[in-house]
Amino acid sequence: MADLRDLCIRLELPGARTLLQSGNVVFRGTSRSSAALERLLEKELAARLGVTTDFFVRTAREWNELVTANPFHAEAKRDPGHLIALALKDAPRPADVDALQASIAGPELIRAVGKTAYVVYPAGVGGSRLTNAVIEKKLGTRSTGRNWNTVLKLQALVNEG
Repeated sequence: MADLRDLCIRLELPGARTLLQSGNVVFRGTSRSSAALERLLEKELAARLGVTTDFFVRTAREWNELVTANPFHAEAKRDPGHLIALALKDAPRPADVDALQASIAGPELIRAVGKTAYVVYPAGVGGSRLTNAVIEKKLGTRSTGRNWNTVLKLQALVNEG
């Protein structure tokens, strides 16, 4: 995480701070678009650290909207560790989200709002057959997920100062 934060500083992304050990970085404004920042970070991480991965950049406004748009309010309050917000590279087609929900054999629920999917894992994530790979295949886009506790910690960082 220190390497990732240092990379952001070298790329002149102001106020870069990391949260936890899962690739969460918060930084202040820049004139680049989210898509341009994603491409820059992916390219530079590969070149400087030899790591190939996807980045999912959201503005402060987009992150706050992600929290507000959560369709699973009761689950977020009752069991935030089993609610996952997935940042998506592209907004999925509603028909693909419906098809994915219809294909789920377990108790999981999924909804999507724009470039975010929300998944409830009532029996836990670890034993679920609804994996990130399955979700990406059915929705036709890449994703990364954070449980609701982490989503709220990131929101607090985004809204500081």
